[in-house]
Amino acid sequence: MPTSIYHPRYQTLRAAMVAARKAAGLTQVEMAQRLAVGQSYVSKIERGESYVDVMTYVDWYAACGHQPGVVLDALLAAQS
Repeated sequence: MPTSIYHPRYQTLRAAMVAARKAAGLTQVEMAQRLAVGQSYVSKIERGESYVDVMTYVDWYAACGHQPGVVLDALLAAQS
């Protein structure tokens, strides 16, 4: 099944990433510092203007103190 940054599953993923960042008490600037990227990159991911690759996903959740695989399993289970 082809997906794009506008696909509902991808929107769910982005929403979960934003929620994880906020739950960890991180601002976009702090997240950007942890990922060693600019704040605008974090913003573009959260607004759906930039695609999230698997390594960014892993680093994002690690920065929030979560195990990326566990989070992904929960997201996939919720969509079943």
